[in-house]
Amino acid sequence: MRLPAPRGPVTTVLFERLTRPPHPFDPPSLGVEDDEDLQLALFTCYELHYQGFEEVDDAWEWEPSLLAVRRTLERRFEEWLARTVPPPPTTGEPERVCRALTDLVAEAEGPPLAAFLERKAGPDQFREFVVHRSIYHLKEADPHTWALPRLCGRAKAALAEIQADEYGGGRRERMHSELFRATMRGLDLDDSYGAYLDRVPAITLATVNLMSLFGLHRARRGALLGHLAVFEMTSSLPNLRYGRGLRRLGGDATACRFYDEHVLADAVHEQIAAHDMCGDLAATEPALTGDILYGAACALTLDRLFAEHVLDRWSRGTTSLREASLAVGSP
Repeated sequence: MRLPAPRGPVTTVLFERLTRPPHPFDPPSLGVEDDEDLQLALFTCYELHYQGFEEVDDAWEWEPSLLAVRRTLERRFEEWLARTVPPPPTTGEPERVCRALTDLVAEAEGPPLAAFLERKAGPDQFREFVVHRSIYHLKEADPHTWALPRLCGRAKAALAEIQADEYGGGRRERMHSELFRATMRGLDLDDSYGAYLDRVPAITLATVNLMSLFGLHRARRGALLGHLAVFEMTSSLPNLRYGRGLRRLGGDATACRFYDEHVLADAVHEQIAAHDMCGDLAATEPALTGDILYGAACALTLDRLFAEHVLDRWSRGTTSLREASLAVGSP
């Protein structure tokens, strides 16, 4: 994809520098006052570790001065997370981590976005929802795969089992990212990677940045696994509702297959993730138990904030996306 339009002083300076050959540069003033500027700058830095940008030399990925910029942005994000997500009670017994994850999920009563999409959303609202989710689903599983070389034993095997399903068991057409492309095409949306980056707001970027923050730091491996566990544990019922909502709006079997696949797969994955993956990591590295639960709490909180944003905008009769006029070249 191409670099998006800047959203503030940090992204303005950052994007201008990234279009040049790699070079050391002093970090711009990072007194970030705007979440849009912060989250887009951080997303851009992280994206260099995934598929990158057409105008940006791949050598920027490991430029030390850019990594310093990224770390400053990460600290701003971590400070916001610390204010927003209270650390959950940490069980002193690693074997209780599965029960603690279940309790966190049970207590997370977020806004009923899935129910709204199932029963009430119009075609334009459903398309907006898919646009939001495209920022992650077109690279689904990639952030969590960073944990594989950082684990061992049963936890590693469990994560590999989950990821193998996410990547279609070796068949491209069954990869979850490819299934989501079919959903986008069924809704007459552009299915190219990052096509709607200019249209999604800060909270959508934050949900994806959270995974990259946890995934790119070995010290955060516990949080990354906790994130994945609740991601799987809270997936089956919402995806069932998304599929029903899309069928209500005329979606065919191909367009709905992404959601149907997750109803079945994630019902299995949630047991593997909670017991075999997180349970084993907590047993072998008890010091990471708190990190596992914090990563889970962060995932649940950001998902709730995302849903609140979307439903609030829709209740006011406005788009949940950034207006096209705010982004250069937006669809």
